[in-house]
Order: sequence, then structure tokens, then C-alpha cells
Amino acid sequence: MASKHVVIVADCDHQSIDIEKAVLADVCSELPWLKCRSEDELIAQCADGEGIIIMYAPMTRRVMQTLKNCKIIARYGVGVDSIDLKAAAELGIIVSNVPDYGTHEVSDHALAMMLCLTRKVAMANSLVKAGQWDFRLMHPIHRHQVQTIGIIGLGRIGSAMAHKTHAIGMKVIAHDPLVKPNRVPDYVTLVSLEELLRESDVVSVHCPLSDSTRNLLDAKMLGLMKPSAYLINTARGSIVDEVALEKMLAEKRLAGAAMDVLSREPGTPDHPLFKYDNFLCTPHMAWHSEESNKELKRKAAEEVKRVLRGEAPLYQVNKFVSA
Repeated sequence: MASKHVVIVADCDHQSIDIEKAVLADVCSELPWLKCRSEDELIAQCADGEGIIIMYAPMTRRVMQTLKNCKIIARYGVGVDSIDLKAAAELGIIVSNVPDYGTHEVSDHALAMMLCLTRKVAMANSLVKAGQWDFRLMHPIHRHQVQTIGIIGLGRIGSAMAHKTHAIGMKVIAHDPLVKPNRVPDYVTLVSLEELLRESDVVSVHCPLSDSTRNLLDAKMLGLMKPSAYLINTARGSIVDEVALEKMLAEKRLAGAAMDVLSREPGTPDHPLFKYDNFLCTPHMAWHSEESNKELKRKAAEEVKRVLRGEAPLYQVNKFVSA
């Protein structure tokens, strides 16, 4: 009988880990479900882990140096900005994510946010419930077929958003310095970030958070946008400078914004952006559906299982580490 491995769920906000237990049943005897949120908690509770699944826990160099048996860290989700990838590579730890579980959900959510703003659905709902039945108060509203959407980041989700907005008749432009031009659909035009911001009626953010994209949309960049334009962010909160965005809304230099992510989560009722009627916010839920939730849990666990069996991972993000 093959020896059992030590696998740990270091943290997650799911209601159960039954799916993970079922997937990993033949490689580990038990699956501890911890609530580690700090480096010290990870160091104290995860030292023996050969496979560790995380959601928000900070996998820093300091933490990983203590994980002497660790072969893989799998993150629930796409973003891996909470993991020091360089340190993991140097320590021989594979880092994997689940890049494709919420492609449809996040792009659908971004599209819904866009339509809610551009068709002024939320505004109309509030006015009607306040006793004002007058479509003329929702001004201006433009036909989508004469508008341009600018997509920042043409990965899985950005490409799905491009496809969906093209389908409703919008002109699609995009900026992604990493994308290969021959992989771009013929209905998408690649442009510089500056041109995208100047030309777009809607800007939708779909790039990962990294040192190069942190505060990518700062005061200078946001200032290039049309006063009639809308900003959508379903990627990471820290890509948008929220102080600069608040100033843009206060000075009516932007028609509105919608964000599923904030630089600090959860958002509190006194957040400066929440006082604006043309600012919409949802609680980091763009990824969520019953189907995506199950797929996320299953794929994270399956990735750990592959590595512990000596197989190659499917979703390794630090490719230069030998499996």
C-alpha cells in the first residue's frame, strides 16, 4: 500500500471541503482545514505539509523556507499575487492555480456591470422606487453598436469579454503587452494603453496584479479617459488607484465605475467610493456560480494529487521549476 501524504487546506472561505476530501482520499489519510491568515500561523501549523491549498494565506519566502517537505502550493483561483513565485522556484516548490474555472462567470459579471452602468439600470431602479417614473432622467444612454470597449488584458477572461461585447455590436480594442498578435481574433484591434484609454467608451480591466500592473490606472492614466466613459474592474483592486478614481468621480470627469474588487477587502460602509450613485460595487463575487465553485475546489485538489503522485501539474505558474 502506498504511503499517505500530508495535505493541508491552509485557508478557504468555502462552506465545506467535501469535494477536496473526495479527490484526495487515496493520497492522504486526513485533510486538515485550517484558518491561517498570517505568516506566523502558516509557519506554526503547516510545517509538515507536502501539498498545501490556499485561498488568501500569504505564502512569503519566510513561510516557504519552513515548509521543508512541501512539493506543491495550489491556490483556489487565478491570481497568485499572494505567493512569492521567485522564492517558491528557488525552494523547488511548484505553484499552481486554477486559471479556467470562472472564465464565463467573470466575463458575464463584467458584462452585467457594463450594461447596468451604460443602460443606467441601477439608477433607474432607484429613481422608480423613489417615485420618479421618467425615462428622461436617465440621460444620456447610447446605443452599444456605436461604442468602443477597451479591454486591458487578453487572457482567458479578457478574451471572453471581447467575444461577448463584440457579439452585441461594440468595437473592441485591447491592450496586452504579452499577447501574441497571431492569437488575437480579427475583431480585436491591439493598441497602446494610452490610446485605449482615450478611445474607449468603456474600459474593462482583466489583467493580473503584478509589480508592473499595481496602480496601472493611476491619476495620469485615468485622466486620459473620456468624461463620458465607464470603468469596469473585475480583476484586482490594486490595479486601479482608488484615490484617483474617487477624485475623477467627484469632479465628474468620468461617467461611472463598477468594481467587484477593492484594494482592501472587505469594503467597509465608509469607503470613499461608496457615496457615489454612479459607482457600483459587488463583494468579489464575479467568479462565483454553483458550477464554478465545484470546479475550483475539484481542480485545486486534483493538481495537488497529480504532483504527489509524481505526475506533471497542469496549471503550474512557475514553469521554470522542475516537476
